[in-house]
Amino acid sequence: MRKAVPLVLLGLLALGATGCATTAAKDDKMKAVYHINSDDPKTLKAALGNVQNHLNAVGKDKADIKVVMHGNGLAMLQLAKSDEDVKAKVDKLKLDGVAFNVCANTLKGKKLNYKTDLHDVSDKDIVPSGVAEIAILQGKGYAYIKP
Repeated sequence: MRKAVPLVLLGLLALGATGCATTAAKDDKMKAVYHINSDDPKTLKAALGNVQNHLNAVGKDKADIKVVMHGNGLAMLQLAKSDEDVKAKVDKLKLDGVAFNVCANTLKGKKLNYKTDLHDVSDKDIVPSGVAEIAILQGKGYAYIKP
C-alpha cells in the first residue's frame, strides 16, 4: 500500500505537467488536415460543415486547416460547379483561410482539367499526391481528420 502512494503522486505530477504543456500550446495555431476521398454528396456537404464548425470553435485566426482531396474526393469541387450551396461553403472557407488541395495523380488518372472541371482551383492548389500530402502534413503536426 505504501508503494502505491508515491506512484499516485508521480501520476498526478505527470498530469500537471501535461496540463501546463497543453496550456502553452493553445497559443499556437491548431493544424488539421481533412482527408476527402468520397463522392457521396451528403458526405461532402457534411465534411464542409465539419470544417466550418472547426473554424467556429477555434477561430479562423487560430486555425491552419487544409482539405486534401484525391480519388473520388475531387467530386467536392466538381459539385461546387453546379451546386450553389456547396460553392458558397467552399468560397467562404477559402476566404477564412482554409486551403483546398487537389491530387495531381487523380487529375491525370481521371483525365480532369482543374481549370474547367473543378471550382476555383489554381496551380498552387495542386499537390503531386493526395495521400503523400496527408502524410507530409501529419509529419508537420497536422491532426488527421476523416469526416
